[in-house]
Amino acid sequence: MDRVKQDARGEDRRPPHRASARRTPDAEDHPRTGQYRPAKASAQRLDEDRYRPGGRRTSAEPLSASWKPHVEAPREKQPETPKTGIAKLTKTYGWRVYALPILVVLTVLVLVNTANSPAQPIAEQGDGAAASGIESAGGDTSGGAIDGNGEQAIPENPATPVDLKVPTAELPDGGPFTQAGAGKWHVVPGSGPKVGTGKLYTYTIEVEDGIDPSSYAGDDAFAAAVQGTLSDPKKGWTWDGKIAFQRVDGNFPNPSFKVSLTTPETTHRPDACGFQIKFEASCYRKSLGRVLINLARWVRGAKAYGADMTGYRQYAINHEVGHALGNQHVGCGGNDQPAPVMMQQSFGVNDDYVAMLNDIPGGDKGKVAKDGRICKTNSWPNPTPQ
Repeated sequence: MDRVKQDARGEDRRPPHRASARRTPDAEDHPRTGQYRPAKASAQRLDEDRYRPGGRRTSAEPLSASWKPHVEAPREKQPETPKTGIAKLTKTYGWRVYALPILVVLTVLVLVNTANSPAQPIAEQGDGAAASGIESAGGDTSGGAIDGNGEQAIPENPATPVDLKVPTAELPDGGPFTQAGAGKWHVVPGSGPKVGTGKLYTYTIEVEDGIDPSSYAGDDAFAAAVQGTLSDPKKGWTWDGKIAFQRVDGNFPNPSFKVSLTTPETTHRPDACGFQIKFEASCYRKSLGRVLINLARWVRGAKAYGADMTGYRQYAINHEVGHALGNQHVGCGGNDQPAPVMMQQSFGVNDDYVAMLNDIPGGDKGKVAKDGRICKTNSWPNPTPQ
């Protein structure tokens, strides 16, 4: 069966080439192949149509990427939830927000406690000042400053003392002494056996730095006087079996107290014995854990004792250590009787004089009555051993 040629059917069913549909007057056929080739201007327009956004392809050339890539629209930022006042403070200041109220409460408690604390009594300032037992009275709560070596030192200067006319309280004439030391102390090496059978109190013996040793015969002489006085088994504090003493060296942790030879300028300072009256005195300062023996009194003594320097020094040690044991001031028990060791004998043995010194602001007012009693000097807790 003969095939009918395509032309014989009367039509060509293939659609004409798109390029021929867009034939322009300036188009031409290739001279050798007869293939249609658009003119340069027409070709340029075809290229522009090809790459126009949204335009349709007009030739069978390969696909190419769009000239304008798709860009994802930025997401809209969600508004932050408003923070409360506490949240803002916490974000800004962190843990300080919680620490501050605690500090405020602690500060208020300290202020209330300070306001309710009782005023500190005068001592035998020192034989008379606002320290415990200036020749002195009970405990205090203030403390000394800490120097660069980590040791406790006395930092402040005293107020102007009250000038009272008490002739027996004046410092006697005598040898020279160092007026001002370094405000810190060194331990005199040495220790001793336990003396007594009661409650044990340990102690070190110390001397303030900067004192001329010739005025007190040196550290060993001072230490021997202190240890010998506190070790007396019949007349000293251990006589009744309730107290025991033991001297320890500087390596012993936390002794019960320290017996410290100290210059007048250091004893005058508020964190030591103070200087409310102009007379030199010793004291016990609980905050320092020190029995402060005033060098001026150690060298010169007291008028009531006259030339009996040994007796006065024994009295000064026993009186101030008596405050470390918790004892308070007392007056004369009767005319011509031995003065109690807790009487302020550095000022005299006349109750009227002692009461006058105690009546100043901050003193031991009322502890000693103006009764006219005059005692004899006495250095010991138990002056008449059996």
